[in-house]
Amino acid sequence: MDKQRDFVLRTIEERGVKFVRLWFTDVIGTLKSVAIAPAEVEGAFAEGIGFDGSAIEGLTRTYESDLLAQPDPTTFQILPWRGEIDPTARMFCDLTTPDGRPAVSDPRNVLRRALAKAADAGFTFYTHPEIEFYLLKSSSFGPEGPVPVDSAGYFDNVPGGTAHDFRRSSVRMLEDLGISVEYSHHEGGPGQNEIDLRYADALTTADNIMTFRTVVKEVAIAEGVYATFMPKPLSNHPGSGMHTHMSLFEGDTNAFYQAGAEYQLSQTGRRFIAGLLRHANEIAAVTNQFVNSYKRLWGGDEAPSFVTWGHNNRSALVRVPMYKPNKGQSTRVEYRALDSACNPYLAYALVLAAGLKGIEEEYELPPESEDNVWSLSDAERRALGYASLPASLDHALEYMEDSELVAETLGEQVFNYVLLNKRKEWEAYRGQVTPYELENNLGLL
Repeated sequence: MDKQRDFVLRTIEERGVKFVRLWFTDVIGTLKSVAIAPAEVEGAFAEGIGFDGSAIEGLTRTYESDLLAQPDPTTFQILPWRGEIDPTARMFCDLTTPDGRPAVSDPRNVLRRALAKAADAGFTFYTHPEIEFYLLKSSSFGPEGPVPVDSAGYFDNVPGGTAHDFRRSSVRMLEDLGISVEYSHHEGGPGQNEIDLRYADALTTADNIMTFRTVVKEVAIAEGVYATFMPKPLSNHPGSGMHTHMSLFEGDTNAFYQAGAEYQLSQTGRRFIAGLLRHANEIAAVTNQFVNSYKRLWGGDEAPSFVTWGHNNRSALVRVPMYKPNKGQSTRVEYRALDSACNPYLAYALVLAAGLKGIEEEYELPPESEDNVWSLSDAERRALGYASLPASLDHALEYMEDSELVAETLGEQVFNYVLLNKRKEWEAYRGQVTPYELENNLGLL
C-alpha cells in the first residue's frame, strides 16, 4: 500500500495534477465528491478527510455525524474528460469513524464485509455487468414523454449517428481510466445503448460501475444529449437492466465448473443459483430500488418477472449462459433482475450473500424452466411452481423487512435506512394523481 501511495504522490507531481477528487457513495448509490489540493493528499492518506456524515443520505445519525473519507490509492486515476487544463484525478474512499473503525453505513464497506465472508469460505467473487441506458435529446420532456436521440434498434449500425459516436467516445474514455470494455452496441429501444464491462472482482466492478455512470453522463453532456439510467423511461419500449454474469473462484479454479456435468455446472454452482432464487424477493428492494424499477420488471421485453432459472432462457431470472466447450473458466451464471440504477455495492453484497446461503445450507435447485415464462398462463405458471417477483416497490419492501439475510448483510443501520427511505418514496408515489387517471377518469366520472 505504501508503494501505491508513493506512486500516487509521484504521478500527481509528474502530471501536474491540480485537483484530486475523493469519491464515495451514499446508501442510495449517489456519487459524492470532495476535491482537495495536491498538497493535502499525503495528509488524507495518513488521517483521512473529515466531513459531516449526517448531511449525506443514510450515512449517520445526527448525534454521531463525524466521518472520515480514507482514499484508496489503488483506485487513483486521472479524469480524462477534464483535459490538460487543470488536470484532475480521483480516488474512491473507504469511510471510517474518527477512531478508525469502518463506518457501518458505508456501502463500499458493506460489500467488503460480504467479500470477506466469501473469502473465509475460500471464494473470490467475480462479476461482469451488461449496463443499459438511454440517450435522450434532453432531460426535459413534453406530453409524449422523453425524446430519444434516434429510432434505431438492437445491434443497429447508424452511420454518423449520435449513439455511434457516443459509444466510441465513452469506450475510449473508460479504457483511459483503466476500465476494460468487452462490448458496446445499440440496444432494442430507440436511443438505448449497452456497454459491457470486463470481468473483475466485485469490489472493482462496483467502483467501475460508479465511474462508468459518471463517464456516460460526461460524454453525453459533451455530445449535447442526456444519458439516463432510469429503469423504464419510455412506456412502450424496453427498460434498462444491468444483467450481471457472476462466478466464484477457489484460487485459480472456477468453483462453478464441473466437467461432464449438465451445462458443466458444478454442485456449488447449482446451490448458488438455488440461493439466488430463494432469496430473490427479499433482495429486490435493493437490486430494484425505485418505484420505476417495477415498471421494467413487469414490462416484458425479456425482463424477468418470475423466479425461475434456465439454460439460455432469456425470460428466466437466472440464466446459465452457453458454455465454451472445454473452457472451464467460462462457466458462470447470469442474474437478470438488476437494473442499472441500483447501488452496485449493496446489490452485489446481497446477490453474493444469497448465493453463499444456498451453498452453506445446501439448497436444492428446482427444475429449470425450458419455456418462455411470459408465454405461459397464470394457471400454467402456478402448476409449474413459478413464483413471481414483487410487482411493486411496496411489495418488495414487505419481503425485505422480514429478511434475516438482508438485515445481516447490510447491517442494522443501512437496513433500517433503506426501509425508511423507500417507504417514503412509495408513499409519495402512491399519493400522486397520474395523467393516466385524469385521462381515463376525469371526463367519465
